[in-house]
Amino acid sequence: MKVIALYLPQFHSFPENDEWWGKGYTEWTAVKRARPLFPGHIQPLQPEDGYYDLIKDQPETFRRQADLAREFGVEGFAFYQYYFRGKKLMEKPLEILLRHPEVDIKFCLAWANETWTRAWYDLKEEILMPQEYGDQSDWREQFLYELRFFKDERYIKKDNKPVFMIYRSFDIACFPEMKEKWDQWAREQGFDGIYWIGGRTAAAQDKKNKLMDGWYYFEPGYSLKHGISGLCKLKYNLGTLTRCIRNRFPWNREPERKVLERRIPIDWIYQSIVSREYADNEYPGIITEWDNTPRRSYKGLVYTGASPEKFKLTLCKLKDKLKDRDSFVFLNAWNEWGEGAMIEPTKEKGYAYLEALRDAVHD
Repeated sequence: MKVIALYLPQFHSFPENDEWWGKGYTEWTAVKRARPLFPGHIQPLQPEDGYYDLIKDQPETFRRQADLAREFGVEGFAFYQYYFRGKKLMEKPLEILLRHPEVDIKFCLAWANETWTRAWYDLKEEILMPQEYGDQSDWREQFLYELRFFKDERYIKKDNKPVFMIYRSFDIACFPEMKEKWDQWAREQGFDGIYWIGGRTAAAQDKKNKLMDGWYYFEPGYSLKHGISGLCKLKYNLGTLTRCIRNRFPWNREPERKVLERRIPIDWIYQSIVSREYADNEYPGIITEWDNTPRRSYKGLVYTGASPEKFKLTLCKLKDKLKDRDSFVFLNAWNEWGEGAMIEPTKEKGYAYLEALRDAVHD
């Protein structure tokens, strides 16, 4: 069982975020302004090792994170990549990693190929950066950019194929043609093609089973949408409706009086993860916790009842389920602080989740 942690690079400012969200915006901006929304809700969370900047504090931050990952059983990082038909966002941290081969961490790319909108503020129709796929010349341009990473000795490969993850593979209508060209160009560079991994997500499910080499489950979204019982969904919907109505009362209209509308026991997600049967080319996902109220405030979602002990138990069950195969498990995430989905140490819980991971992997 090789645990690959998804990695968010939005811990530095860049011009587009300055324009869209305010000067100097980074992931820490949302994290610091979070507040408690129900009894026992701990916010804002604070990083045990400080508020790093993935541009200014490099390569020291990558070195520290790589050391932590190796010590506690993380096989490598899957870096989110934001590539829009030649336009790149948040690319600089990964390019810094490429320039520092002494940083001892395996990694691969996870193409987050969504159109960017103001979804955090329920303005999904306001497009910030459209996602388009172009023609062969565009595919060639992207392939040559990725090739620099594929050739890095630290890059994760399977069967002499660089692992390339696509979050919304179902969105790429031209994927069969694109895949054919990328595989051809990869073979020309000495690889045996690309190892394509598509996402099993809460969104529409991809039917290109024969084209993909593998699939990763993006949790908790997949289990919430496809893995919990009808009775659980009914309980969740009724609770959400009740709290939404409460927030609409005149005396609750001030932001500081509103309560979190969406809560789900994390046990429902963990049970879905461990009870599912996985094909040989299907890779489970897992989370430590989930709390995206730093981004969405009372419109967010919290999975309640999370603990390092439950996380460890779920990992141990997955390990037993996967014991007869060489499998990845994709952890969401190393550092998704704005969604409360991180395994980096916090001042509130210290290194407890990393220790749970280490114990599960090495048990």
